[in-house]
Amino acid sequence: MSVLAIYPGSFDPLTNGHLDVLQRASRLFDEVVLAIAHETEKNPLFTVQERVDLAREAIRGIKNARVEEFKQLLVDYVQEKGARVIIRGLRAVSDFEWEFQMALMNRNLAPSVETIFLMPRDSYSYLSSRMTKQIAQLGGDISSFVAPHIEKALRRRYGFAD
Repeated sequence: MSVLAIYPGSFDPLTNGHLDVLQRASRLFDEVVLAIAHETEKNPLFTVQERVDLAREAIRGIKNARVEEFKQLLVDYVQEKGARVIIRGLRAVSDFEWEFQMALMNRNLAPSVETIFLMPRDSYSYLSSRMTKQIAQLGGDISSFVAPHIEKALRRRYGFAD
């Protein structure tokens, strides 16, 4: 039986840390969907369609991964897709409390769905989309944080020439 895993997030933007977690998940599961949420709380810099397009370009080399967007409750989306696993990335202990609460709530709502925590490699443990955007907004070098096409998109969004 094929196992489908869902890796949800806002991915605004998708960072090299996210990609590392996705690559790890792709080695563990038959298929992984990078599921981009229609965020309202986080006030995203990029539209859902822009995030989907940027992510599709970034994951091109991962054969058993694809990108989709979703609007509904995560567990409803996961069950609708027939997935049994939610992937969540953990960078540091500070992430754990929130992720643990979310995993328990998801288990309560959908007992047949498991949450698996994966950590990116050490060199990405400090990396976040929020910090990447802050550095880009101030004209800093983000080339080691995101794929080149995402760096370009961020620089354009913040008004820096290519």
